[in-house]
Amino acid sequence: MALHLMRKARRCWSFIRALHKATASASGPKKDVMERVFSGIQPTGILHLGNYLGAIESWVRLQDEYSSVLYSIVDLHSITAPQDPALLQQSILDMTATLLACGINPEKSILFQQSQVSEHTQLSWILTCMVRLPRLQHLHQWKAKTANQKHDGTMGLLTYPVLQAADILLYKSTHVPVGEDQVQHMELVQDLAQGFNKKYGEFFPVPKSILTPMKKVKSLRDPSAKMSKSDPDKLATVRITDSPEEIVQKFRKAVTDFTSEVTYDPASRGGVSNMVAIHAAVTGLTVEEVIHQSAGLDTARYKLVVADAVIEKFAPIKSEIEKLKMDKDHLEKVLQVGSAKAKALAYPVYQEVKKLVGFL
Repeated sequence: MALHLMRKARRCWSFIRALHKATASASGPKKDVMERVFSGIQPTGILHLGNYLGAIESWVRLQDEYSSVLYSIVDLHSITAPQDPALLQQSILDMTATLLACGINPEKSILFQQSQVSEHTQLSWILTCMVRLPRLQHLHQWKAKTANQKHDGTMGLLTYPVLQAADILLYKSTHVPVGEDQVQHMELVQDLAQGFNKKYGEFFPVPKSILTPMKKVKSLRDPSAKMSKSDPDKLATVRITDSPEEIVQKFRKAVTDFTSEVTYDPASRGGVSNMVAIHAAVTGLTVEEVIHQSAGLDTARYKLVVADAVIEKFAPIKSEIEKLKMDKDHLEKVLQVGSAKAKALAYPVYQEVKKLVGFL
């Protein structure tokens, strides 16, 4: 296995050397930059409907739209909250299986484990020394998360947006798929790239956000809040591994309103509009087509129609997850090979950063 990974890494190194030579030979001060996509997902918790529609479907599509794509299982980010070590190890493998089952293809993208590439934390420290404390304290996610905790929160929770910036910049990423709640963090990434370039010379591309087309999927029990892995109400979140019976129960109990007609009006009918948005997303229909097809249905019957559509969408994915989870060796190999490829890209970038900063 070690010899196989070394050969893989050498092939990646050859690619990197060729890429650097091609970049160096470009004329003029503005060099052509390879377009590269980076995104990450925490391994904790089971992927839910909101994750799938809001991020993973977009990830799958981007594999065919860009020539260089990296997706990281960001286990370092996960320990900003307490984790059971054995459970975390299993969660990393489970998330790998889930991403593969959803359509992430290691032949089209690099799927890797963040903690296996040490340059993430090394670059994070350099960037941490460039950002001021009030900037991190004013980020809305820091305020929201510490408001729900008995104490003020850990330094890891405070500085994880800087590690997130390091994740992105380490690969000279040019595009990052993000949801609406990550826009503020992307502004920090862009500011850090520009700040580094101003201090040390043009080096990092300033990455652009790719806003995912699907808006936030709302909680089935509270249409004013987004669907969340950590929601204490078990009926609020539809998980990708839920049984058909569980999915039906959750949609049957979904909060709507006292008007029976199916319409789309997020401002005044949040619950029903959430049903319509989910229905459209999992079937590929437009909102208008969904409304047309649902004419004559009351909301109680309509919720079961949406449940059936979600069950149909998730059935092949759930089956593939179960099959992949039985082959631990395969999942570990995917992560090992992906991490070796990511390391081959990260190492030369960080070596250049060290020289620019003044490290021997």
